[in-house]
Amino acid sequence: MVTKLKQYNPKASDIVNDWQVVDADGQVLGRLASQVAMYLMGKHKPTYVPHMLTGDFVVVINASKIKVTGAKAEQKIYKRHSQYPGNLKEIPYARMQERQPTRIIELAVRGMLPKSKLGRQMMTRLKIYAGVEHPHAAQILGSERRPAREEAAAVKAQAAAVTAKPAAKKASVPKAEAAAVATEAVETAEASPKKAPAKKATAAKKSAAKKPAAKKATTAKKPAAKKPAAKKPAAKKPAAKKSSDSGEK
Repeated sequence: MVTKLKQYNPKASDIVNDWQVVDADGQVLGRLASQVAMYLMGKHKPTYVPHMLTGDFVVVINASKIKVTGAKAEQKIYKRHSQYPGNLKEIPYARMQERQPTRIIELAVRGMLPKSKLGRQMMTRLKIYAGVEHPHAAQILGSERRPAREEAAAVKAQAAAVTAKPAAKKASVPKAEAAAVATEAVETAEASPKKAPAKKATAAKKSAAKKPAAKKATTAKKPAAKKPAAKKPAAKKPAAKKSSDSGEK
């Protein structure tokens, strides 16, 4: 059975970039360059991934006191070409150490980093100085104090969580009381509407009982109103009798 492992991919907010100080006094060039490259790539951390900047900033001091083994001090030559014919330039190691001692460490570290955009970003985090003095004392001090700050923040968060628990319990008691009052109100509201329909039914029955009496009164009054209309033909009858009398004569 093949098991698939989930690939580790840290967030950008989870990556912490510290400042490392490396003293080049009396160290060998190759060993020093490999150590600096490891710090820049972040391979000394458990959060290392090859596609992100997980490394640290590196400050190299005493670059002028770097050493090389064997006959490299006399035989090593730095070459560069401008891509034009006849423009090959060769600089011996001894001359490079006299004029640009920081350039020696920079070229050695660059050859050990990835040849990509990420590698160029790593090179911007490398600070090399020929002497002991450098302007990054504040950043180095901040990275040294970071663990103490994180511990203090964790202790403060735990204390806040402990104090928040009793307040949450106190707040839960009024909530329970309010819930009980709400349930009582709902129960009373449910009980009261049941009685109201009975009252309405009795009122409807009373109105239904009264309606026939009103109809009877109206029906009794209507014939009384029609009586005068019946008397008019009785008034006309004498006129008809007169005409008949005149004819008989």
